[in-house]
Amino acid sequence: MKIDGSTILDGSTILVTGGTGSFGRAFIRNVLDNFNPKKIIVFSRDELKQHNMREEDGFTDSRLRYFIGDVRDKNRLSRAFNGVDYVVHAAALKQVPACEYNPIEPIKTNINGAENIIDAAIYNGVKKVIALSTDKATNPTNLYGATKLVMEKLLVQANSY
Repeated sequence: MKIDGSTILDGSTILVTGGTGSFGRAFIRNVLDNFNPKKIIVFSRDELKQHNMREEDGFTDSRLRYFIGDVRDKNRLSRAFNGVDYVVHAAALKQVPACEYNPIEPIKTNINGAENIIDAAIYNGVKKVIALSTDKATNPTNLYGATKLVMEKLLVQANSY
């Protein structure tokens, strides 16, 4: 949305969960190249991916902050969300075979993590949360799709708060 030649991202603080993943990296690069955010927080649990990203050309921008944390940890999320305007929630367990073999793990990350995102966003006054889903959430036939469907339902319902 453009207002007087600028967008809502200009001057905003944006946090990207799963920021070191393929979507997170592409999104962050796009925002840095095309907008003027105040700050982008790269939130992920993988310190090696954060280190490698920090060393890579294009991800050394002074507006980037690297924040180690897991969406399963509500307290850490709440700390990371302090002062954040917009959240892009891309963190998830996505590999169908791994989700089927380890069924509790995608529930903890994709469902409980979404609940933690909602709680931290409400507590910290985040303006908007945008979450990534998947075509597998439509009439799900596997656990991954089912957890993403539940994530969608939770986030839609959170709009009433």
